[in-house]
Amino acid sequence: MIVCGMVVKRMAVAAAVLALIAPPAAAQRAEAPRHTVLVEAEAFDCYGGWLHDSQFMDQMGSPFLLAHGLGEPVADAQTTVRFPAPGAYRVWVRTRDWVATWDAPGAPGRFQLLVDGTPLETVFGTEGAEWHWQDGGEVEIGGRSAEVALRDLTGFAGRCDAIVFSADPDFTPPNEDPDMAAFRRRMLGLPEQPEEAGPFDLVVVGGGIAGTCAAVAAARLDLKVALVQDRPVLGGNNSSEVRVWLHGARNVQPYPRLGDIVRELEQQRRAHYGPANTADLYEDDRKLDLVRDEPNITLLLEHRMNAAEMADGRIVAVTAQHTRTGRRLRLAGRWFADCTGDGNLGALAGAEYEKTLPGRMGQCNLWNVIDAGEPVDFPRTPWALDLSDKPFPGRGNGRPDPIKLGGWYWESGFDHDPFEKDEYIRDWNFRAMYGAWDALKNVDRVLPTYKLNWSAHISGKRESRRLLGDVQVTLDDLLEQREFPDGFVATGWAVDLHLPDPRYEKGFEGDAFIARAHYTQYPRPFRVPYRALYARNVPNLFMAGRCISVTHEALGATRVMRTGGLMGEVVGMAAAVCRRHDADPRQVYERYLDDLEELVLRGAGRPLPGPPKPDWLTDDRPNVARSAAVSVSSHYDAERYPAANLNDGNVDWGNNEARWISGDAPPHHVELTWDAPQTVSAARIISGYRQPDGRLVGANREFVLQYHDGDAWRDIPGARAADNDQFSWAAEFPPVTSRRIRLVITAGSDRRARLWEVELYATPGSERP
Repeated sequence: MIVCGMVVKRMAVAAAVLALIAPPAAAQRAEAPRHTVLVEAEAFDCYGGWLHDSQFMDQMGSPFLLAHGLGEPVADAQTTVRFPAPGAYRVWVRTRDWVATWDAPGAPGRFQLLVDGTPLETVFGTEGAEWHWQDGGEVEIGGRSAEVALRDLTGFAGRCDAIVFSADPDFTPPNEDPDMAAFRRRMLGLPEQPEEAGPFDLVVVGGGIAGTCAAVAAARLDLKVALVQDRPVLGGNNSSEVRVWLHGARNVQPYPRLGDIVRELEQQRRAHYGPANTADLYEDDRKLDLVRDEPNITLLLEHRMNAAEMADGRIVAVTAQHTRTGRRLRLAGRWFADCTGDGNLGALAGAEYEKTLPGRMGQCNLWNVIDAGEPVDFPRTPWALDLSDKPFPGRGNGRPDPIKLGGWYWESGFDHDPFEKDEYIRDWNFRAMYGAWDALKNVDRVLPTYKLNWSAHISGKRESRRLLGDVQVTLDDLLEQREFPDGFVATGWAVDLHLPDPRYEKGFEGDAFIARAHYTQYPRPFRVPYRALYARNVPNLFMAGRCISVTHEALGATRVMRTGGLMGEVVGMAAAVCRRHDADPRQVYERYLDDLEELVLRGAGRPLPGPPKPDWLTDDRPNVARSAAVSVSSHYDAERYPAANLNDGNVDWGNNEARWISGDAPPHHVELTWDAPQTVSAARIISGYRQPDGRLVGANREFVLQYHDGDAWRDIPGARAADNDQFSWAAEFPPVTSRRIRLVITAGSDRRARLWEVELYATPGSERP
């Protein structure tokens, strides 16, 4: 529970703005009488336990507060409201009975409105399937200000958009746009036109992994960038709000630097199912810090892009509305990137797109349960999905498995429009969760000490709009491993399509809530062409992430977030090429593809620090291994991890592709041979594996350097390692002279040896080979 007096105040904007003097009727369509006060719920001083929900504002007109207590009433949301005068005010609250959509009983989203500590008689959230202004009767205001609070009565997803107090008992606030939007602006004292906030070289809409990578790449290439994100955190599905891990490939040859920004964003720890999947694992603050460290990025968190300004078929500017204050900004730019996942900017700009209905992939609201260590009751939920006699993952036959509750396969919306029915789909996921938990606790009477622990109120989406580019990637392209001259982005995920699981669909046809993954394998990696990353009919629009130019089937391979991050990096680089040549995205392919490939090869990531340099390693000490012929005892993959990597001088231990990997039958030998004898007195051995989160693991544990004396192999004194945990092992030893020196590895981190480089050094001042 959150105590309001202990939290930081929300945005420095009054929760209520007074309309004391009405302008002429002709000046406003949405007229309001004197002494009318609008209180936006999202602008409350303190949310208490209520959550800010902005994901449906394009459909219902506004962000709102959600009492997402998992069956336990949340702490009050509170604010101070200023009034023009004491007196009687009629009260209206914009809300809805969220289960009335299905004629379900019980009105679980009930809440009260308190004025100076006294609840109004009306209980809100009890009527109407649609968003509307529910009449709250009259209240007497005794002074010029009052304390207003929202009191949740159930913990079951009550929701409040706004409150109106009016001294005119006959006034009813408008409920439909554009009148409602104009009414809000007038009451909040906001201008009719958005404020200027540009111009920018590149405006990136959507701050998931794809959008963040696009913004960072462009900023590091000296573009002035705006990054617009409608949530308070970055990462999208890979944030603490949704909690999905990154999948796919990165840093794959022949473009080993593509993915460096993705690597910077990846987390150091991970979990996937159950209560171990905690918010802290997603390192939201680290993502924010990475972006805020870029001086060329203007980061606009909690801003929803909801309008596009066009001229001659080009995007000139977008409008971004703050999701707490309602303030709107006009962001002018030369190029734009739709990284919303939903293709929202493309749709507003008139870009051609496809949308698969029915049979699209759905969306999840992950959830989990936890053992509280003592008996925990749960109320009956007659308004939830009735699963009392239905199977679902985790139920079992008297042997429930809590870890299977709320995983990725708890998914719905397959046959519904992802925009018109967005709130419906999220709420259906809620009803499935509560129905399953009711069945386990109150029908099966199992898991007596368990309780609901966490549930995402922000949906994690898989598929919506797919904007069309000059190339649309198809399933056949993947299966045939079709090569494109502009293929930069490597996939690393199978074609993974989620469709209703027939084992759980009976009784819920058309509204399934459990998915099954349908996998199709193809030769990997496939390389997504750059021409799928810009719109074919909006000349200055890029896209990256789920909304790129692919078919429904191909999206199954490209939708995962590492892959989307690579797209974002390419888009940021392509924008830099556009500025260099005063060109548009299509012209980059037609005229300047070599420039783009040069940037892709170079990468835009922050370089990892190299291996530590021992004190004895001075510039006048030659590495004679560079001139040796190298041979090895075995290969894991000779083409991908060739022996030539061992002495090529490329000590890039951020790049796993720059290593040699042995077979799995130790001991393993690496032999270096010269035409003439070499004298060696020091060595550095660099081994291991760079994990996706950036950590090094897997150093070779036991090895020895040997030289051949003409008759036999001899150990080099002082050049043996046992129980080694150093990824960059270095040693000096008495000089030895030989034409042949080898490294014998008796124990890697497992049965294989993994090496970036073998370096052998002559004495200082020796002539370089």
